[in-house]
Order: sequence, then C-alpha cells, then structure tokens
Amino acid sequence: MTQQIQHIGIIGVGIMGSGIAQIAAQSGHTTYLYDTKEGAALQAKDKLTETLNKLVEKNKITSEQAQKAIDCLIVTESLPDLKVCDLIIEAIIERLDIKQALMQQLEEIVPDSTILASNTSSLSVTAIAAQCRIPERVIGYHFFNPVPLMKVVEVIQGLKTDAKHVETMTQLSHAFGHRAVVAKDTPGFIVNHAGRGYGTEALKILNESVTTFSEIDRILREGVGFKMGPFELLDLTGLDVSHPVMESIYQQYYQEPRYRPNPLTQQLLAGKQLGRKTSQGFYRYEAGKKTNEAAPSHVARLEQYPAVWVAADYTADHDALIHYLKQQQITMDNGATPQPDSLCLLACYGEDTTHAAKRLGLDAKQCVAIDLLYGLERHRTLMPSLITRPELCQAAHSIFNLDGVGASTIAESIGFVAQRVLAMVINLGCDMAQQNIATVDDINAAVRLGLGYPHGPIEWGEVLGADKILLILTRISALTLDPRYRPSPWLQRRVTLQLPLTYSAS
Repeated sequence: MTQQIQHIGIIGVGIMGSGIAQIAAQSGHTTYLYDTKEGAALQAKDKLTETLNKLVEKNKITSEQAQKAIDCLIVTESLPDLKVCDLIIEAIIERLDIKQALMQQLEEIVPDSTILASNTSSLSVTAIAAQCRIPERVIGYHFFNPVPLMKVVEVIQGLKTDAKHVETMTQLSHAFGHRAVVAKDTPGFIVNHAGRGYGTEALKILNESVTTFSEIDRILREGVGFKMGPFELLDLTGLDVSHPVMESIYQQYYQEPRYRPNPLTQQLLAGKQLGRKTSQGFYRYEAGKKTNEAAPSHVARLEQYPAVWVAADYTADHDALIHYLKQQQITMDNGATPQPDSLCLLACYGEDTTHAAKRLGLDAKQCVAIDLLYGLERHRTLMPSLITRPELCQAAHSIFNLDGVGASTIAESIGFVAQRVLAMVINLGCDMAQQNIATVDDINAAVRLGLGYPHGPIEWGEVLGADKILLILTRISALTLDPRYRPSPWLQRRVTLQLPLTYSAS
C-alpha cells in the first residue's frame, strides 16, 4: 500500500534542490525549503517566485497556478521544522559521510513513517542508509538538471529499502509530471551507467587518431542523430564534472574495461581546460560559441570517375549502394572480381578496410570502406586502407558528395566511428538488462529522457539490427583482443535464437 505524500522537505536549495522544490510545489505539495547557509532558503523562494511568474508571462501556466505554487513554498531556517514532512529529499554535497550524518540527524527529528530520499547521482543508497536506525525508509531519488524540463527521475532501491516506498515514490513522480524509472543500487544507476558508452568510446577513437574530435562530433550528430557530439557534450558538462564520474564508475566496477577512462580528459583537466566554463576544452569558445570547429570536408565533382565495384555484408546495403551510384550516373563494375582500375567500395561491419579486403580476396590499394549502419540519407563515413590509391580516395569522397550530403573520410579504424560508438552504447544497455539493473522499458526510457538519445540503447539495437551489432562486436573483439568489446551474452542469446531484444522469458 502506497503512502500519501503531502508535505515534502527539501534540504539543499541549489540548482537541483530548487528544481525539485518547483515541481513539488507546482503539483500542489506543501514544500519546505531548508539550507544550512543563512538566507539561502528565502533567496531560493524569491528565485522560484520569479521563475513561476516568468512562466505566466510565457503562457506556460496561469497566474492562479503560479500563485498556488508560490503559496506551497515554505521557508524554514530550522531543521526540526521538517518533522511534519511525509518525505524529505536531500540535494546536498555529494559526500557520503555528510549524507550519512544528515540521515542520522533527520531520524532524531521526523516520525518513523517519513521517507528519507537522496538525490545522489553517484553514491550508493545502501551506504547512505547504512548508519540509519531504519534503513528501510531510505531511497534514492535522482533527478536531472534542469529538473522541471528533464522529465525523468531514477527511483533507486537500496539493499534494505522497503518495496512499498519504491511504489510511493513512483506514484509521486507521476504527480510531478515525471517518468519514474526504477533501478538497482548499482554504480551510475541507469543513466550515468548507460552514458559511459558514448563518451569513453569517442575518446578512444580520438586517442587512436582515427579523425578529429570535431569530425567525430559531426558523424555522430549529423549521421546518427545525437543532439550533441560527445566532445560538445563533455565541454558543456565540464571535465571537472565528467572525468571524476568516469573514474568513479570505473573504480566502482573494479576496473571493468568497458568503463576505462581516457588520459586525454585527465590531461585537459590538469591543464584547466574544462570546457565552456573556461572558454577552452576540446573546442575554444568566445561568447559561448565555438571558434575552432573545422569546416566539413568536400571534394568537388571530378571530370571522370572510375568504375565502382561493390561488396557488402548485407544484401540491403549492397542494393542501397547500387541505387545511389546509379542515381549519380556512376559506371558500375559488375564483374565477379573487380577490374584493376576500379574503385572497390566495401560496406563492412566491425572491420577496417585492410581486413575486409583480405577477407574478400581484394587488393587493398583499390578499396574504400563505407559505414552503412545508419544509412546514406544524412551523412556518409568513408575509410580507405593505409595503401588505397589517392585518386581512388578522392573519387570516393567526391561520389558521396555529389548529392550535397556531407561525407567524412577517416583513417583506418576497426569498426568506423558510428559503428564503434553505437555498438558500445547498445551492448552496455544489454549488459544492464543482463544484470537486471532495471527493466528493458525503464532502461530505454531513462536513456531517451535523461540523455536525449534518439532511442534507448536496447530499442536502438532493434532499429539498427541486433545481428549487425553482434557482428560489429564479434569482429572488433577478434581483431583487437580488447575485452571492452566482448558481446553481452544477453545480446548473443537473442540474436542466436532470432528473438527480439525486448524478449523476456517471464
């Protein structure tokens, strides 16, 4: 049976605490504001009043709704005043000892029925509750910034958290207008855990000098559909925030290779190039705008093009390439084996051009690989081998610029850029499902809403083709022997049995 929540205490009225207070008050809950800094709670109410009035001006809410929310905000300078609360949410500094001490202090003030929630983003809820007299009432309740706009909240069940409180907090989230996703008490919970695949793999690609950071951003933004490239995102968040999270999750998982941080971010952190906040990160900024983003590369129409011979791992990719080349009036080499002067175009997965050419018995000097994991519509990524003839590299880039769509040419990489990043994102989501950190539906929803990805990781595997993702990971693992790319057994089973990734035996 769920508990009725009417009076909510917010401890810590910084950006996160104030955001939580806003949605609590707007949903009609009496909301107490408390902060140890003198005058901070009153100042927070004044700012929230200003925010609510601006929403009225923008016709987002009515003046009556704004006034009701303002009337729900109560400033208190005394912690004992929170004894009337059914729920207290702390949004204070991310230090375990301080959170533990606060929870013990609250237990001396509030009734045994009061739920104690932590907005922690990285600490163990079980550890926060460890010193409590009633650890069963301690729960994680992790929002994302800005709270009113990020419509998802992680409800984290510690080892001793009572299941009825999980249900209570889930229902409260609905009243706030947020999607609740229930997670086990594991490092990074859902969102910060799932987010490891995007940035860490992009950093590894950059570290291998496959292409520039701005080109990686362009491929993943324009081609795949991410709202921001990984290096734009790292600059926005700030490396003083992002790098410690990378290190924390890596250490909490006992140096699991999937989460390995990169020396590049440590170097930038040491050099105080944190991103937008210091006007220099991966990009340089003036007045908040990037000043050193390389322009997209373009090769003009050539007077003459070589004939093109096509090979692909998948029939649909072969057909898509043939269709495009015919549209551009490119001469096709339809022989069983290519002519010596033909450009060999290879739509391969999880390989570099050298290994794809060897597998197909081709001369690597003629070969350029193309990534068709995300199709041809928005962007194309081309990859010559180390010895591909320069005129064939130029011809390939020009061919895929002919219709005005952008194209990137990268150095050889086992698995391109998008293939590597997406395979890591999807594989990590599958591993999270294997660990039962959350349901498949909650993993997908949390990532869509919390990270803004076009799809949740597991549903993305369905969209792209789970067999393709497994092929990418299997080949990369075999060629690199790096355990970070090992395919999740959860993914392998479903592909082998030809089941959807959403399949559950229950």
